[in-house]
Amino acid sequence: MAEIRSTREQLENGEITLPEVADHYLTRIREEDSTVNAFVSVDEEEVLDTAARIQKKIDEGRAGTLAGSVIGIKDLICEKGKITSCASAILKNFESIYDATVIERLRKEDALLIGRLNMDEFAMGSSTENTIYGPTRNPLDTERVSGGSSGGSAAAVAADFCNAALGSDTGGSIRQPASYCGVVGLKPTYGRVSRHGLVAYASSFDGIGPMTSNVRDAAKILKVIAGYDSRDNTTARVKVPDYESYLEQSGKLKVGVPSEYFGEGLNEEVRRNVEELLEKLERRGDIERVPVEMPHMEYSIATYYVLATAEASSNLARYDGVRYGHRAQIEEVHREIDREKKEIEEQIRQADGEEKTKLSETLAGLNSPLIRLYKKSRTEGFGREVKRRILLGTYVLSAGYYDAYYAKAQKVRRLIREDFDRAFSDVDLIVSPTAPTTAFHLGENQDDPVRMYLNDIYTAPANLAGICAISLPAGAEENGLPTGIQFMADRFREDLLFRAGRKVEQLLS
Repeated sequence: MAEIRSTREQLENGEITLPEVADHYLTRIREEDSTVNAFVSVDEEEVLDTAARIQKKIDEGRAGTLAGSVIGIKDLICEKGKITSCASAILKNFESIYDATVIERLRKEDALLIGRLNMDEFAMGSSTENTIYGPTRNPLDTERVSGGSSGGSAAAVAADFCNAALGSDTGGSIRQPASYCGVVGLKPTYGRVSRHGLVAYASSFDGIGPMTSNVRDAAKILKVIAGYDSRDNTTARVKVPDYESYLEQSGKLKVGVPSEYFGEGLNEEVRRNVEELLEKLERRGDIERVPVEMPHMEYSIATYYVLATAEASSNLARYDGVRYGHRAQIEEVHREIDREKKEIEEQIRQADGEEKTKLSETLAGLNSPLIRLYKKSRTEGFGREVKRRILLGTYVLSAGYYDAYYAKAQKVRRLIREDFDRAFSDVDLIVSPTAPTTAFHLGENQDDPVRMYLNDIYTAPANLAGICAISLPAGAEENGLPTGIQFMADRFREDLLFRAGRKVEQLLS
């Protein structure tokens, strides 16, 4: 898995051509992805045609900064003319009519987009098992999950099906699969990258970021996709630096180590790998470890799953079977109503007294065809996990429960953000494991949603606070499965993440 920079140098020297690079990746996908299941669609003819056009620009010396990159796209980022299904039956035939801002920016710099990547439905999951396309398997052990929800993105990079991918991160959906698959995964600061064209799960949490085999490529891609966008008023008018210039910057980084991230539930091998890595970095003079307190971290998962599901219930209300997406057969809806009417009318004829009155009320209250159409379309279109989160989110927003759950969770979110603010007044970075375990077996957590949700225990706080974070490979367990180390930095300090990431790479190389 060569760096984008080295591939570009070979292209400019005439050692290889971009169509040859594209063919290499397409061949690997064709031969290997039937086992991994990272991609949901690849248009080989279009990829090769685009590669030829970019090669011409390279030959003429006018190619963009990402010429030589081959990038997969998570299937909830809109590409004009491509199915953007979010791995859901409700959008399985939805063709986007425009490009997301990040896609426009990648194309402008001559990135080659190779295909659409598998994911958990509407980004709701930690294993890429909640998908109409079947689960994505971890390329390092195909009996295990790739993580989620950006599992297809992580697996594609780890399997060398492309040299980078875009994922999205709402509570850890870039970083956790990056940890499981042994790649680099960056969650930028909220507002650093435009969400225009990203299908929403939880709008105050969602973000797009790169997944790569190395830190330099992540820095290069972020430079291109970051920056203000008038079509997304949550993007910040903050200057985007040249992130690559920070990679070799010298100086010791002050790293906060919160005990709250190294407590109960953390696998001992994961703990040992992270702690040994930190010790080595400190001995080399790269970092100084400082204990910090994050007293509200224990509430992060509960807070996240109250707020994120509340936003999901609102965002997913638009999928009603009328405007776009899956629509149930209206004829079947009418037949259902007619069948129920006949059954109740027959019961009324045989009833008397109070029972007859109740049945008459039931008959009068039968849903209209339109309400039935909504209900049937959503029942058929949404998967089990999405339905669970819609129901949970609707519950916490409902009258009588709003103050007890949603409003309280917003207050705790503020306290968590204040924990980070206090810590960053003393340190440059905060460190933790990325996930409490390495990749688990397929199906292992499917019937235990709480256990599945706890995979986000170390990643969700960064989304609650809106800060940036990166997951880096940090060694492996005895069974060979990779572990991840997570660094978190204050808002718009991705440069510190790249500095730390480069130090980790140098140490482990």
